[in-house]
Amino acid sequence: MIRKIIQIDEEKCNGCGLCVPNCAEGALQIIDGKARLVKDQYCDGLGACLGHCPQDALHIIEREAEEFDEEAAMEFVKSLKESRNQEIKAESNDGHFHSHENHNHMHMHMHGGGCPGSRVRTFNQDRTAIDPETAGSGDIAFSLKSQLQQWPVQLMLVPVQAPYFKNADLLITADCVPYSFADYHPKLLKGKRVVIGCPKLDDLDFYIEKLTAIIKENDLKSITVAFMEVPCCSGMVYAAQQAVLASGKDLKVNKVRITIDGKKQEV
Repeated sequence: MIRKIIQIDEEKCNGCGLCVPNCAEGALQIIDGKARLVKDQYCDGLGACLGHCPQDALHIIEREAEEFDEEAAMEFVKSLKESRNQEIKAESNDGHFHSHENHNHMHMHMHGGGCPGSRVRTFNQDRTAIDPETAGSGDIAFSLKSQLQQWPVQLMLVPVQAPYFKNADLLITADCVPYSFADYHPKLLKGKRVVIGCPKLDDLDFYIEKLTAIIKENDLKSITVAFMEVPCCSGMVYAAQQAVLASGKDLKVNKVRITIDGKKQEV
């Protein structure tokens, strides 16, 4: 049948993923770095996703396509959510935390079969700068100390109920920020707990669900998102905002944008 359906301009699409959570039927997914229409029958052709593309890569056209199948689309969405919930649960277990319904506290278990690099750790750094280094010509002598107080840091790896999230100021950082912003440790990370990720390379829906769980389970004092100025990186802000809404918590999402030449911009 001839009907209205979404069309994606692959040349314009930068894979930011902002359209994905705005397609309630799950028809749009990021595959190989681009938004793709999974199946014609999952797209209702109403265009709810159109206004969320910063690249103007989405358009409604008329062409030969399978009829929209709402039941099949909802089954697909359900399967996606179940898969992501299992991933979140698996990540929490890999972080060695298990919730026991008959107890009012958390037990931490170290499993010999888990990845040592994912073991949950909290540490207090000696903030005294040591071993000054002299930079290249024209720069000054300087010394810096890491402000990181936890491990792991990847959003895909951190346990939802890691003890370092309790009553914390949470810094959600896009992967490229620490490379671009030279003062990341003293001016952004200091005094905060951190999760890092890339909204373009990873699953934005998973980020939203994982952040929602972290916000729900922990009494966070504040949330700050540090992101790059490139369009795809705004997905990190979107994920944080959607997670706060879904959590029901009254928290402001503070935003810090970093330019590609390393300048900090309050948004």
